[in-house]
Amino acid sequence: MAIYFFSDAHLGEADKSKEELKIKKIFSFLDIVKNDGEKLFILGDLFDFWFEYKHAIPKEHLRLVFHLAALIESGVEVHYMSGNHDFWLGEFLSREAGIIIHRDYYETTEQGKRLFLIHGDGIATSDWGYRILKRILRSRVNIWLYQKLPADWGIPLAKWVSSSSRSYTRGRPPRFLKDYEKYAARKIAEGYDAVIIGHLHHPILQDYEGGTYLNTGDFIEHFSYGRMEAGKLTLEYL
Repeated sequence: MAIYFFSDAHLGEADKSKEELKIKKIFSFLDIVKNDGEKLFILGDLFDFWFEYKHAIPKEHLRLVFHLAALIESGVEVHYMSGNHDFWLGEFLSREAGIIIHRDYYETTEQGKRLFLIHGDGIATSDWGYRILKRILRSRVNIWLYQKLPADWGIPLAKWVSSSSRSYTRGRPPRFLKDYEKYAARKIAEGYDAVIIGHLHHPILQDYEGGTYLNTGDFIEHFSYGRMEAGKLTLEYL
């Protein structure tokens, strides 16, 4: 049995033809997972925006939610680490679909290997502006206040904010590649056998003395994902 990792599809951010391609690729990937997968780890930003009201969720993503629920019904355990575009995950995905939600990082031992998994936003120490913004956006008080907006106002507004955030961060990841490599190296020095990160949209598989750093890339241009079998990590592409 294998364990799979992927991230950064940003569903809902592109035009209809691009969205259909992403969905088609994700469904093909989930069929691979269903074939021999034991667990699937989603490392954030599956959706370009996700917010749950008491009686409303973004309806355009229900096809994928149903597909993930079916994957779980088939016996695959699905974990979801929040990213910087979908950190407002509520209870719907866990309650109705059976997805296990992790709010930030997640530590686990799989196939005899100690893993550290995180979406990765805010890792770059020089990106102090975003690190401050992250604290504001994830404040429980601010989330509670936002829920008071009517869904028909709140969801379009959040999509606009998400688009603005994407424009702000576009082009920065290459500048921060070394920050992520150093972060992974520190975690490996702490005793982890592998550090698995998303966010950068750059597929990376890099060995260090004592461990491996995997960046899952994205499901927008690269359609890349990580796979672990018998304790060995590989970087795969659709």
